[in-house]
Amino acid sequence: MAESLHNKRRRMLTMPGVYAPQHDTRLLMRAVGRELRGPGRRVLELGTGSGALAVHAARLGARVTAVDISRRAVLCARLNAALHRQRVTVRYGDLSSVARGGYDVVISNPPYVPAPAALPPRRGKARAWDGGLDGRVVVDRVCATAATVLGPGGTLLMVHSAMCGVDITLDALHGLGLDAQVVDRELVPLGPVMRSRLLWLRDQGLMDDGEQDKEELVVFRARRR
Repeated sequence: MAESLHNKRRRMLTMPGVYAPQHDTRLLMRAVGRELRGPGRRVLELGTGSGALAVHAARLGARVTAVDISRRAVLCARLNAALHRQRVTVRYGDLSSVARGGYDVVISNPPYVPAPAALPPRRGKARAWDGGLDGRVVVDRVCATAATVLGPGGTLLMVHSAMCGVDITLDALHGLGLDAQVVDRELVPLGPVMRSRLLWLRDQGLMDDGEQDKEELVVFRARRR
């Protein structure tokens, strides 16, 4: 019973339209655990959603600021921080609203699902996952923002699908002055959104005809020189 109550306390609340923790969240959470070895690190999460990663980082002793463009996500993250008794500063705003400078770690699980629309939606639940035709619209902005706000020696931890182009992300990060590498990979079942777009993804050359039920998630670690 004690274990059951403990697990219940650790659950994250989610609201309609807010990205619920999934495989990519857990994969990135693992990387955050490896990165945050000591207390007091300044952490910024870009696109916090439910706040699961921000709460995890705070539990590891970090001083966490989290931002999201969805007011509902901001409310959800604040509720989860309170529920888990963790101090997290959650702010409403776009990536362009992030103040410059000094973060030790930037975390992001950005919208990366390739979509028929060239730009991500400005409202609605799909804003939590749609990333434009190649899935890179927000991914590229996260890379650029991290390069601006990280302090010397600071690191970016980011996850996205291999469909978005692993080498493209590595090249982009290197071009921004970050030493980047892949630190984790995992094959996971396709989610409902990916499954619904399977034929379109194949038409776009983003999935092979033989690929039916899995995608590869990739975690990047990029260090500012």
